[in-house]
Amino acid sequence: MFRIRALIAILFCRMTKFALRILGKAGTSFPGRIAVKICPNLLELLSKNVKVIMVTGTNGKTTSSRIVEAGLSEAGVRYFANRSGANLICGITACFVMNSTWTGKNKKDYAVIECDEAALKTVSLYVKPQVLICTNIFRDQLDRFGEITHTLASIQTGISHLPNTILCLNGDCSLTYSLAEKFPDNKTVIFGVDQEIYQVRAEEVSDAKYCIRCKHEYEYDYTTFAHLGAYKCPNCGYHRPMPDVSAKKIIRMTPDVSEITLRLFDRETDLTINLPGGYNIYNACGAAAALSCAGFPDEIIYRALKNFSAGFGRMEKMKLGESNVRMILVKNPAGCNQVINFLTAGTEDAVFYIALNDKDSDGTDVSWIWDVEFEKLLTMQNRLKRLVVSGIRRYDMALRLKYAGFSEDFIEIKDTFDEFLDAAEKETLPVYMMPTYTAMLTLRKMISTRYGIKQFWE
Repeated sequence: MFRIRALIAILFCRMTKFALRILGKAGTSFPGRIAVKICPNLLELLSKNVKVIMVTGTNGKTTSSRIVEAGLSEAGVRYFANRSGANLICGITACFVMNSTWTGKNKKDYAVIECDEAALKTVSLYVKPQVLICTNIFRDQLDRFGEITHTLASIQTGISHLPNTILCLNGDCSLTYSLAEKFPDNKTVIFGVDQEIYQVRAEEVSDAKYCIRCKHEYEYDYTTFAHLGAYKCPNCGYHRPMPDVSAKKIIRMTPDVSEITLRLFDRETDLTINLPGGYNIYNACGAAAALSCAGFPDEIIYRALKNFSAGFGRMEKMKLGESNVRMILVKNPAGCNQVINFLTAGTEDAVFYIALNDKDSDGTDVSWIWDVEFEKLLTMQNRLKRLVVSGIRRYDMALRLKYAGFSEDFIEIKDTFDEFLDAAEKETLPVYMMPTYTAMLTLRKMISTRYGIKQFWE
């Protein structure tokens, strides 16, 4: 009976996916929803005999996944990935269906699966990854996740289903590293950054100010961003561990790349990461740890870090008319402050475009923008030439920028995304475009139509 239900589920999933693509829709999750409805444990069948590298955590999942993908590509192995960002159980199921035969046998040897941190507790019932990366844990979408401890508990529940999985944990995140103590029987590899990233950072509200063991306030030898860094509790001794994989030294950061000394267990080498931004140094270290744990040689890992392409909207660089645009997805204070750190650390003139939505996938509570230090943009002085805002909550964003110290005349409000893109394509200076999730999807679809750039699911 299970086999028959599985075959029917695969059939309907494929048919729905085909129909949606004819209609020009992404079809990343809905076909999987139908499949799961017909056969709830279909994913268990489809994921057998596939070596899975899974990525979860609040920020950095997509970029980390793309680096792992680059490693598999460099190694010449057959793999697939849910690169559209459909990272709940329905989207993951649809991805496995489309990479399996009609009878449910997988066509590839490896899978790189980005998994939503709240969905891990369900997905892990069916998919047993060889390696799991946990990037970090931040406050995110209060209407969906609630307190940050709920996110940690969800990931912890997910890992409890994976006794044989190698855990790659961010040791600079006191919350993420606490998972190592919870699962002492799992092999654990720790990654991190061994120094400060920015000389001057945005002022941030810490999501983990107090010790997870005894609730005493942490002390820091240095902070990279938010609550990440070399923390230690003076009361109980809980502290940042010595990482197995780390950015031992940050040599140089430019608007396009970061150059670091990577320590990969007992080996060190200087290399280039093909994306800027301090948070991408973390993504690179986590991906390098996972690839090494999966058995890939160092040279493959180094080439992956040098050659990987940005995921859609994740520091993605595009040419719109004559304008050079870099699109940077944001969804919470920690990520947004890192964009501000990146912008203010530069030396070139620039314009900043912000698109704020409040749909379910963005988080309907946009009060988080008041925890972002937009005031730091004032330190760019004459280098920041324009601020342009759009999206459903464009007036909330404009108000926040006004309270940050910018005059009303300096803030331009575009009522539609058509007007937003029209303005962007006329810019002669570099454009840094910061949308929330659903704003990014809409803008990427419009950009694909206007300029022939690949759709986000391609």
